[in-house]
Amino acid sequence: MTTIPLSDQIAEVERELGFRRRVYDRRVAEGRMTRAAADLHLRRMEAVQETLRALEAAQVPKLL
Repeated sequence: MTTIPLSDQIAEVERELGFRRRVYDRRVAEGRMTRAAADLHLRRMEAVQETLRALEAAQVPKLL
């Protein structure tokens, strides 16, 4: 199993959030996704980001 530092995991989530914001905005504009659905998915990913940051701040041993 490969160990991936929390800082790298956080950076990946941040990259993914930027990607999703662009894609979801386009999907909402095209009528392929509701704003409510886009916001819910973004809030979930932001929660993942917050969790990882809290783990990093607490210096919890890396799981992956």
